[in-house]
Amino acid sequence: MIRYDLICDKGHEFDGWFRDSATYDRQERRGFVSCSVCGSSKIEKQLMAPGIPAKSNRKDEVPQKMVAGPVDPRVAMMMKMMREMRQQVEENADYVGDKFAEEARKIHFAEAEARGIYGEATADEATALIEEGIEVFPLPRLPEDGN
Repeated sequence: MIRYDLICDKGHEFDGWFRDSATYDRQERRGFVSCSVCGSSKIEKQLMAPGIPAKSNRKDEVPQKMVAGPVDPRVAMMMKMMREMRQQVEENADYVGDKFAEEARKIHFAEAEARGIYGEATADEATALIEEGIEVFPLPRLPEDGN
């Protein structure tokens, strides 16, 4: 397999993987290689540094450069909506941390003030709450949550 850094005539940069350089040339001539952003089939290879593997017994001291392709506008819109929903919950509900299951039961059985809450629960705790008839919904996990 070979990876090429590519650029379209509109300046959008992306990468493509091909079986070999002849496969890229054949696909590019037939117009099968297109920009992942605008769909243009006027594509050129960009200048690339050669990929020279390091010795297997050596650890890299410098972090690897990471490259991501452009985000589909529909995915970007969904991420925006998930962030907004999460923000609404955080602004209008009480954070109860790892006591979520316990507090949800208290609210359900009228042992605590009825209010919106959010926090952490294990999968088993969430399943048990649902089986008890207590409505719970997971908040979407966002990319920045892992940082």
